[in-house]
Amino acid sequence: MSCNSTTKKTDNNSEKQVENFDWLLGNWERLHEEPGKETFENWKKINQNEYSGIGFTVQGSDTIKQEKIRIAKQSGKWILTVKVPEETESITFPITELKYNEFTCTNDSLDFPKQIRYWKNGEKINALVSGDS
Repeated sequence: MSCNSTTKKTDNNSEKQVENFDWLLGNWERLHEEPGKETFENWKKINQNEYSGIGFTVQGSDTIKQEKIRIAKQSGKWILTVKVPEETESITFPITELKYNEFTCTNDSLDFPKQIRYWKNGEKINALVSGDS
C-alpha cells in the first residue's frame, strides 16, 4: 500500500500538511495475534471529513469480536468514535494530537482505554491502546 501526501502552500510560502487520514485506508491484519485468532481492521473514506472503519476478530469461522470505528470532523475538531455491538452507546475520543501519518486520541473519563494512538510505520499501521493518557 502506498501513501500519497498532500500539501498546500500558505501565504508565507511554507508548506502545511493537509489534515487527512488517507494513509489509514485499506484492509489491515493484526500481527502477533493469539494463536487461532485473526484480527482485521478495514478503513474507507466517506468524504473529506469522515472515515469509516470496522475492526473484527475471527476464531475459526466465528466472528468473536467486532467494532465499528469512525473518524469525523465535528465543529472543526476530529473525533474518533468506537461502537461495539454489546454496548448501547458509542465511545468518543477527541483527537488530541495530529501529525503526518499519525494521531493520538484521548478520553480521560474512561477507565480503559484512555488513549488510542495510530501511526504508519513503512507499509504497516501500528495501533496502541492504553490506560494512560
